Order: sequence, then structure tokens, then C-alpha cells
Amino acid sequence: MSAARRSLLTATAAGTLLGALWFVPSATATSEHPPSSDQQQTASAVDAQSDRQLRLADTGTVDTTPYVIGGSAFLGLGVGFVAYSVRRQRFSEGL
Repeated sequence: MSAARRSLLTATAAGTLLGALWFVPSATATSEHPPSSDQQQTASAVDAQSDRQLRLADTGTVDTTPYVIGGSAFLGLGVGFVAYSVRRQRFSEGL
């Protein structure tokens, strides 16, 4: 692969990654809908009772097994590609 084609491929991959990241939502902690007056009164009562208690958002439980398996598979695939390319490079230098 020529150097010009490799640079073009790298630039295309970087542009694609930046384009994909454009659509990742930001991590703001604001609500889309303002709380009702009942929710505000309840929140102020809870705040008065637990000023020093750490309160986190209730996000529920998420089964991370598919993410761990998928990540491990992609990691193994990447290791395989690196090993293959190193082996191929050593074989071509030996000739």
C-alpha cells in the first residue's frame, strides 16, 4: 500500500470516528422536563434530612455480560490480527 493511500485511509477513518462521536449524547445532568411542584417539595424535604448523604441517580441494573463477551471477542480478534501481521512481516523479511 502506498504512503499516499495509507494517509488517505487514516484520514478517512479519523473523519468517520469524529462523525460518529458527533451523535453521542452529552452527559448533562439536567432533566428534559422540569419537575412538578410536588416533586420539588419532596426533593426539598429529602435534602433537609440528608445533607451529607451521597445520592446517586437510580439507573437500574444493566446486564453487562454481552458487553464483556463482545469486548473480549474484539480484543482477541485484534490480538490475532497483530500476531498475523508480525508473523507475515517476519516471513517476508526472511526470504
